[in-house]
Amino acid sequence: MYLSTRGQVERMTSAQAIAQGIAPDGGLFVPEAIPCVDETFIVTLCSLCYQDRAAAILQLFLTDYTEVELKSCVAGAYGSGKFSSPAVAPVVKVGEQTVALELWHGPTSAFKDMALQLLPRLLSCALKKIGEQAQIVILVATSGDTGKAALEGFKDVEQTQVMVFYPEEGVSQIQRLQMVTQEGENLKVFAVKGNFDDAQTGVKRIFSDQAFNAEIANDGFKLSSANSINWGRLVPQIVYYFSAYADLVRDQQITQGDKVNFVVPTGNFGNILAGYYAKQMGLPINKLICASNSNNVLTDFLTTGVYSRNRPFYKTYSPSMDILISSNLERLLYHITKQDSKQISQWMEKLNTTGEYHIGDEYLAAIKELFPAGWVDDVQTAATIDRVHKEYGYALDPHTAVAWQVAENYRHQTGDTTLNIIVSTASPFKFNQTVLNALAGADSVKNKSEFAVLNQLSRIIDRPVPPALAELEHKAIRHTAVCGKQDMPKVVKAAIHTTR
Repeated sequence: MYLSTRGQVERMTSAQAIAQGIAPDGGLFVPEAIPCVDETFIVTLCSLCYQDRAAAILQLFLTDYTEVELKSCVAGAYGSGKFSSPAVAPVVKVGEQTVALELWHGPTSAFKDMALQLLPRLLSCALKKIGEQAQIVILVATSGDTGKAALEGFKDVEQTQVMVFYPEEGVSQIQRLQMVTQEGENLKVFAVKGNFDDAQTGVKRIFSDQAFNAEIANDGFKLSSANSINWGRLVPQIVYYFSAYADLVRDQQITQGDKVNFVVPTGNFGNILAGYYAKQMGLPINKLICASNSNNVLTDFLTTGVYSRNRPFYKTYSPSMDILISSNLERLLYHITKQDSKQISQWMEKLNTTGEYHIGDEYLAAIKELFPAGWVDDVQTAATIDRVHKEYGYALDPHTAVAWQVAENYRHQTGDTTLNIIVSTASPFKFNQTVLNALAGADSVKNKSEFAVLNQLSRIIDRPVPPALAELEHKAIRHTAVCGKQDMPKVVKAAIHTTR
């Protein structure tokens, strides 16, 4: 069963929680208890394909779904050649004590596919299970990757509409093209005049506006979410932590029981939180190393216990991490405080009214034990892309480069020689201009089209351009709407009645 982090909602089944997206009290749904696994369970995963690993882990959390339902959802998400690697999420050895967990072999070339190929299937199944008749309107705030992955995953899915809001100047050109050319009769895309936090705050306000929700309910519509605030978006991400570990044991790169570090580039704290759940379940994780860019609100929080969004916002080479309000932190705090929903509500209210909160030394000590943190700026990010390619012939996107450098800094500072698994969140082609600039200099991208840059990068790193990115050159622009952050409720209301 699932509870809200704010404590004002009755227990719900996983299907109910996934259909709702965000809890009515403004909190996030969390499992009442985290299931535990033993060594035998992990050993058993070693011989399974990714789809079967996913079904085995998901059924521990989604206990109101049948085995047949879960296997069908998983087959639809990860089968049929949707991922360019048969392993779905392959582990690649790059250095002596470093491997990369590549999460970008899906249809949009970013890690969000790992969850957003599955969520639409879980949601469709949930709607049938709970007998929901309303049209589900899925609101998505995106810093670049979630938007396209949600659009792709929910394209023409019955009983759903999807509305994506992205910061007008805050995504890469490829990310923008992926969204504005997206086909599908049930989809709308809007550029927001502002940054990601403006888009995310706007979406959250719509969710918590009771009058708005009541009005659209009268017309047969209900809101839900495809952001990682939705449990159905987060739970699939737990799978790849187990899968990576099982691959390393199977390939004899580690022995069952050996501890590993995962190094995660994160902005909204969802990806790394999935690792926390895996560790709590019994996966032998030593540290979850949190990697940030110049918007280093998480690094500051994890080292001082003070969360403050009252700081400059930077547009960086790693735009999917350009975030100052990390929604999923609320779930971690709920578990760290042993389910003290009253305390969580107080902190979130402080964040809302003053822009910051302080968790105190006791809770900070517990968090620091689990989550070392560091950050690097754009200069270091570009230098890391260049150096890793020169040393290993391996191309990093800027988000993965942030994680790589933070991992090296951590090892140098601590002497920890545990195997580092770098969670690689995007294809280098997704951020082609930044990567080519780092590898070949500023002149290499000057006056070149997006697609000339893609092709030149392909030659340098000796990898083919993912077909879905290459074909953007010839796709028509379908979505041109721009709105102010204050206009988002009005835009949603209008779009609901004009989207099929």
